[in-house]
Amino acid sequence: MDSSVSGDTEAQSSGDASSKRGGWITFPFMIATLLGLSVTSFGWVMNLIVFLIEEFNIKSIAAAQISNVANGCLSMLPVVAAILADSFFGNIPVISASAFISLLGIVLLTLISSLDYLRPRPCETGSVLCQSPSKLQLGILYTALALVTTGAGGTRFTLASAGANQYEKPKEQGSFFNWYFLTLYAGAITGATAIVYTQDNASWKLGFGLCAIANLISFIVFVSGKRLYKHDKPMGSPFTSLIRVVVAAIAKRKVVITSKEEDYYSGLEKEGKTLAAVPSKSFRFLNRAALKTEDDNIWRLCSVQEVEDFKAILRVLPLWLSIIFVSTPMVMQTSLVVLQALVTDRGLGPHFQVPAGSLQVIIIFTACIVIMMNNWLVYPTYQKLTHKSMTPLQKVGVGQVLTILSMALSAFVESKRLKTVENEHPMPVLWLFPPLVIVGIGEAFQFPANIELFYGEFPESLRNTATSLTSLVIGISFYLSTALIDVIRRTTGWLPDDINHGRVDNVYWVLVILGVLNFGYFLVCSWFYRYRNLKDSDQKQDQKDVTN
Repeated sequence: MDSSVSGDTEAQSSGDASSKRGGWITFPFMIATLLGLSVTSFGWVMNLIVFLIEEFNIKSIAAAQISNVANGCLSMLPVVAAILADSFFGNIPVISASAFISLLGIVLLTLISSLDYLRPRPCETGSVLCQSPSKLQLGILYTALALVTTGAGGTRFTLASAGANQYEKPKEQGSFFNWYFLTLYAGAITGATAIVYTQDNASWKLGFGLCAIANLISFIVFVSGKRLYKHDKPMGSPFTSLIRVVVAAIAKRKVVITSKEEDYYSGLEKEGKTLAAVPSKSFRFLNRAALKTEDDNIWRLCSVQEVEDFKAILRVLPLWLSIIFVSTPMVMQTSLVVLQALVTDRGLGPHFQVPAGSLQVIIIFTACIVIMMNNWLVYPTYQKLTHKSMTPLQKVGVGQVLTILSMALSAFVESKRLKTVENEHPMPVLWLFPPLVIVGIGEAFQFPANIELFYGEFPESLRNTATSLTSLVIGISFYLSTALIDVIRRTTGWLPDDINHGRVDNVYWVLVILGVLNFGYFLVCSWFYRYRNLKDSDQKQDQKDVTN
């Protein structure tokens, strides 16, 4: 009895201590950590193609493919980190471990750029014969890239959810998210400009060294605030219920489906709201998972709500594929534009040369401005004119159209650049700016809308994972773009190592054609799609507007 009382007292004191954690006192620690890690990750990834070409004598197209693989991992790993945090370890341990792994990777990159024997000898001036990197040198390089990629992927989205978890009120959580994206973009712009400029004009050693310092400071800051954080408890895998739906439906595949409410397991009421009692008619095969039978157990019976949650994911999948197919040309363009920049006149004035790896900051900067304009001007104006809010799919559609236009403009610019090569007068790098601006405008519509779509349509138990699905889309797109580049190289002569003797403009036209076909597919999917939660949220907003 004494031990029971002691245990209860200990649990209560632990709960009281936990309740005092969190709040705005954790804000400086979270934001400082995010800023340093963002500077680090964008500082090495933005100029990776140039680093591979100049320091490892890797051919330009091969360097672009390696960069795509690294970017793909960087975008896909946040989903793995989110699952590990939700299911097993919690956000804080995952962030701590990932920040340390990132530190090991960036320190190794700094050593590679500092020690000559870790890199092949530089190419002789005017010579086309260059020493290839040894297997040991490539092994160390790939190890460093694996570490920095794993570390960056493990912190990017887990920091967002960990920071929001420190607050109780939705308004405070929304305020944190605004600061989160602002800090993320600030770190990206700093890494893509200041760090890349240092790498190109001072030394790679100094550039990577600054990244290592930023990473080290971030790690120390985050760990020092650990006692102040509110630690979330792992709730088990959110995918278990989804797997149970499939298993139960298959196990009861011979059971006759009925429409009687009493034949289905409706589950319990949740937060005062009665859950669905009868499953919908779509994907009727899955309805068997909620049918009550005599041999039911945890793997043979699911609630109607669990069945409907699984159906919601199935409905989103066609749209998710469309978003992957439109993202592939976008990430392919970001690689090709670096190669284009390397063979243009990048001088702005007598003393400044635009780093090729920094061109992508134009996309980020444009997206920042347009996102703010959309929230403050475009979307409110649209709502006043049409008396309805722009849906997530409408926003994605606008973004897809702009992406196609940017590819077409890139094709025209590349055609003009090839003509300047014939005249032996390099084209000014400013010609590459307009297509990137249009890409940034398109991202400003698509990126937030993708998160809005996934977060609103996915089950509540999967919403943390849903917010990282946009990152997964980008990751898959990088791998698809790598495969597409390989196919084009094998079947055409458009992408030689020296793009001055290729036809990159034809590659862009292929992307335009693929974009148009994908947009048609997207329109069909959007036409048949029915929102799961949008109608209810619109009704609540209308009631709020009437009240106000």
